[in-house]
Amino acid sequence: MFVLSIIKDTIAILPANFGVPPAQALIAEINKKYANRVLHDVGLCICAFDLVEAGEGKVRYGDGCLWYKVRFRMVVFRPFASEVILAKVKSSDEDGIRLSVGFFDDIYVPLAYLPQPSAFDPNERAHFWLPDSEATTPHELLESATADRMYIDQGEVVRARMEADEFYDDEPGPPKASEGVAVKREARRAPYSIICSIAEQGLGPVPWWKSAQPDGDAMDEE
Repeated sequence: MFVLSIIKDTIAILPANFGVPPAQALIAEINKKYANRVLHDVGLCICAFDLVEAGEGKVRYGDGCLWYKVRFRMVVFRPFASEVILAKVKSSDEDGIRLSVGFFDDIYVPLAYLPQPSAFDPNERAHFWLPDSEATTPHELLESATADRMYIDQGEVVRARMEADEFYDDEPGPPKASEGVAVKREARRAPYSIICSIAEQGLGPVPWWKSAQPDGDAMDEE
């Protein structure tokens, strides 16, 4: 889920921080610049792990700051392919389920990665799975008895397997014009999003599979 990425940059230390040890001041400035920021094809930056290399601070004309060329390791959130993560259901709609790990909410389970057969219940605003059912269409599934449905409710903890991730670099600013006609701008996309699956055994809401687990927890307690 978390990886270390080596990043190179030039970091400025303000005159007010000249009395702070350089390594401490650099880590603080790196965190200020990178924490909670998405780097394209890298992931979501969490915090600086350590400094790998730092050059000698140099003063540039006009600002009075000390500028350091640094290499540092950054803790990055980017689950690897097929990794199973625990997340909470944030919301559900006709297109699928949105999950959250607390500090990151752009995790999605599209319809193709839901256990089958399943359908979306508009009254409960939640998807449900109907195991061992011969029904195939959403209409047939919605006619099933509510007691037979296994709902994936909001706030429920689920196991999800990472299938793919996507990076977007949408340009900010007003809509562009083409031949004098304003082009409608698409809805702004999250800079980083993750696609997950809950379509296999062991995946989905944790309570679904508790009864199927061996007495491993009891063994651990012993």
